[in-house]
Amino acid sequence: MEAATVQEGLFDRALKRLLGAWAAVAGGAEDQGDVAAQMRACLEAKGGEVSARGRSAQLAQAYRKADAEGRTGFLRTLAGFDADPASVQAACAAFAAATDTGERAMALAQLRRAAAAPRVRLLTQFTSIPEGVKFLVDLRADLMARAKEDPLLAALDEDLRGLLAAWFDVGFLELRRIDWNSPASLLEKLVGYEAVHEIRGWRDLKNRLDADRRCYAFFHPAMAGEPLIFVEVALVRGLADNVRALLDEKAPVIDPAAADTAIFYSISNCQKGLSGISFGNFLIKQVVDRLSRDLPNLKTFATLSPIPGFRRWLEERISAGDELLSPEESATIAEALGSAEQEGAAEMHPLARLLGRRQWYREPALAEAAKTPLLRLCARYLLAESDRRGKARDPVAHFHLSNGARAERLNWLADASEKGLRESLGLMVNYLYDRDTIEANHELYVGEGKRAASSAMKRLARG
Repeated sequence: MEAATVQEGLFDRALKRLLGAWAAVAGGAEDQGDVAAQMRACLEAKGGEVSARGRSAQLAQAYRKADAEGRTGFLRTLAGFDADPASVQAACAAFAAATDTGERAMALAQLRRAAAAPRVRLLTQFTSIPEGVKFLVDLRADLMARAKEDPLLAALDEDLRGLLAAWFDVGFLELRRIDWNSPASLLEKLVGYEAVHEIRGWRDLKNRLDADRRCYAFFHPAMAGEPLIFVEVALVRGLADNVRALLDEKAPVIDPAAADTAIFYSISNCQKGLSGISFGNFLIKQVVDRLSRDLPNLKTFATLSPIPGFRRWLEERISAGDELLSPEESATIAEALGSAEQEGAAEMHPLARLLGRRQWYREPALAEAAKTPLLRLCARYLLAESDRRGKARDPVAHFHLSNGARAERLNWLADASEKGLRESLGLMVNYLYDRDTIEANHELYVGEGKRAASSAMKRLARG
């Protein structure tokens, strides 16, 4: 069972159901007419609430049925319902002319009203139709892809993101456990949304929901059957150091009461349209609290995380001519590589030759020669390399460090899958969530950019 196939099937069924529901609300109308005229009618609110819902449903139908070009036109039409420039200028002038606190407060309120784009009211009206919030989330996913090169659509995206951020505040979210007895439609979505370690079929899914496993997700009341983000947890003894062993369907199931460690091994965002609205930090902290309450025998909460940017960074450094290896390391790797496979290869950087060898990790001498330098370079990448904001360059590292975790341990060849080798040369990292230091680590990272790490990780990074 392929995840993409499952996702397409879910989308087709959901779309058919939604179009039927919207047709009922819209009175079955097939002639959608001019989109701009329908939008103006929605804003004028003629005919009362029932008519407004009908027009919103017609617009949603028109958008869902449109091709890519039609959707772009729809979004640009919607974006065109912006604030009136003359009204904004007049309100700005009134604010500038205000002479006392009371006048300024009133002028500022009028300025806010003048600056409110009518398109925001149009967006809000979609919430009155069946699964209208989900429609807006999906609409934003389309919008984000188009907004990068279009300032008008970028403004619309900012308005919609602001609405969704308010509606999806963590205070409105519900944490729920997903298990094998959950509805089949939800389990199908779990397969389709898994973004870290592909779920290969029902047997694999059942293994991930067994007695020594946990899966928790955030849900919103307006999207009750749709997970927003979910985390998969393995209950084990000691820190996990290999994801294949962690996901082994033949491994014995352990008694949860005998486990001392909870390993968060996969966190997947489910809704592209909610990008930029963070749930992950709240999710992990709530799951830690839930597990601590349900299983007091758990003493350690950690991740087994991918390092998706490591290989790309290493290739950049090789191309830039950085001295990444000591002379001894270069000689050892070159010796393990053997004679040049092609003309001129002997002059290549030893790590460049290594990366060009598909099965290098299966050659014991070569893997052993590469182990120490690659672990050191990966620790440097995680703890010293920064993006333009001065934060950890690796996105997964940034996520966990900003949540208050500390980089605890690097694991050699922990993910020898094609994806793991392509992204991180098979390395994975444990991030430790120590309940006593989470807040302090978070403050130091967010405020000063300091990255919490174990002594072993720091020594590795120093080399």
